[in-house]
Amino acid sequence: MGKVADIGRDIGQYIRQQRENAKISLRQLSKLAGVSNPYLSQIERGSRKPSAEILQQIAKGLRISAEALYVQAGILDVPTGGPVADAIRADTELSERQKQVLLDVYESFRRENAAESSQEPSTVEGSDDAPAATDRHNAQ
Repeated sequence: MGKVADIGRDIGQYIRQQRENAKISLRQLSKLAGVSNPYLSQIERGSRKPSAEILQQIAKGLRISAEALYVQAGILDVPTGGPVADAIRADTELSERQKQVLLDVYESFRRENAAESSQEPSTVEGSDDAPAATDRHNAQ
């Protein structure tokens, strides 16, 4: 039980920190997130562990990524991907779904490039696919 209590306390502290950074009162966040004031207070104190749905509502109220709260709550692992992935996650103009689609495409390109770079250079450069790709390009 100690670990669960620690996670609840950690997420509560993180939410309070984000709320204070945004200069939003507990009551304001309660309204923005659609979560009762007493329940939100209990979350911040660490006496309640919020569900993923409640975290998503709080994230929306704070205008931060729900993924950030999920990581803090131990629901998701710490994201990887470097500065490009971090920039996508930080973009407030994109919805969570749009961010996920971009991250999926980005990761697929990275996997593809890693697979290609692990092949021998002569296999990639001298493959039969190269002229066909050039021919297709010229035909368009």
